[in-house]
Amino acid sequence: MATSRLDPMDLYDIHSEFSDDELMVRDSVARFVDAKALPLMREAFEQHTFPQELVPQVAELGLLGSSIEGYDCAGLNSICYGLICQELERGDSGLRSFVSVQSSLVMYPIYAFGSDEQKQRWLPPMARGEAIGCFGLTEPQGGSDPGNMKTHARRDGGDWILNGAKMWITNGTIADLALVWAKTDEGILGFIVEKDMPGYTTQEIENKFSLRASVTSGLFFDNVRVPEGNVLPGVSGLRGPLSCLTQARYGITWGVIGAAQACLSEVLNYTQDRVLFGKPLANTQTIQIRLADMSRRITTAQLLSLRLGRIKDAGKLKPTQVSLAKWNNCRAAIDIARDSRDILGGAGISAEYVPIRHMLNLESVITYEGTETIHQLTVGRELTGVNAFG
Repeated sequence: MATSRLDPMDLYDIHSEFSDDELMVRDSVARFVDAKALPLMREAFEQHTFPQELVPQVAELGLLGSSIEGYDCAGLNSICYGLICQELERGDSGLRSFVSVQSSLVMYPIYAFGSDEQKQRWLPPMARGEAIGCFGLTEPQGGSDPGNMKTHARRDGGDWILNGAKMWITNGTIADLALVWAKTDEGILGFIVEKDMPGYTTQEIENKFSLRASVTSGLFFDNVRVPEGNVLPGVSGLRGPLSCLTQARYGITWGVIGAAQACLSEVLNYTQDRVLFGKPLANTQTIQIRLADMSRRITTAQLLSLRLGRIKDAGKLKPTQVSLAKWNNCRAAIDIARDSRDILGGAGISAEYVPIRHMLNLESVITYEGTETIHQLTVGRELTGVNAFG
């Protein structure tokens, strides 16, 4: 009796675990990526440009602030947000990064910690893609120790005077607002800095060999006067920015699955067509073992993110659980991309094939939102009760 083969991208039939709404979201984003994003991504990567013309279409699909209730947002669950990230990153990490920053790092803190006025002013236009945000936490002297930030603000009458700099900021030069975290006498606070405020400047970071289809910038604050109404009233201390990172890291655990699937799909096709020594590469034990290992890693990552999403939707998510998945899934994806590049041989260095682009992008993704080491130490701290970061 003939048996049907399993889906190479879904050996454990995780597809069957999704609701009809979750599948509809995944499939609609997948169609958008195939029809609109992928045709632009190779050139965008090569030309070092962000395809900003996609933003209105991303907004129209309801992908910006998708987990937020109200304010023109879609109000989707965490699995839907994860699947959005997966399909977008199957296109390119730069596209997923844009949506992650807009949704998890700017819209989320305004929704969670902002005043009613701040929410009404910013969330609807951000959901419609009419306003773009960036998130200012990382600084030039180091990113893994946010408590060591130098950017600071002091009260001056009814305003605040902000000074300092942020570095490696996605969307920086195209952003209408920057959500900037700064030290004050009242603890670390979040400031909404608007692009036309005097003393606030941005500079695009050039000569990147990763995330080239993404805007990465430095932000500079020289006695920027920020009104009290632009300070997030609902949080102080590192809990604010770290809670934002937890949201973004969750999306990354899904996103890198899409990059890994894109690489596996490419090499599956290539090894069936490429004939060496009288037979297709796919017919050799060595290649089959390597493909099987890629599938093992993808399946493990899928199961981790699915479980993580269900925990998140149940309101029981812990940061350590996100760290474990971010660590595992990013490591799996970058190893798959590198091995895919190698299997392609000389063709692997050409942007005609996707692995080299994903491989280079994942060098950033495995680093930002907490390096691999940071997440390993987070899990280690949970296991031992000892903080070994210092």
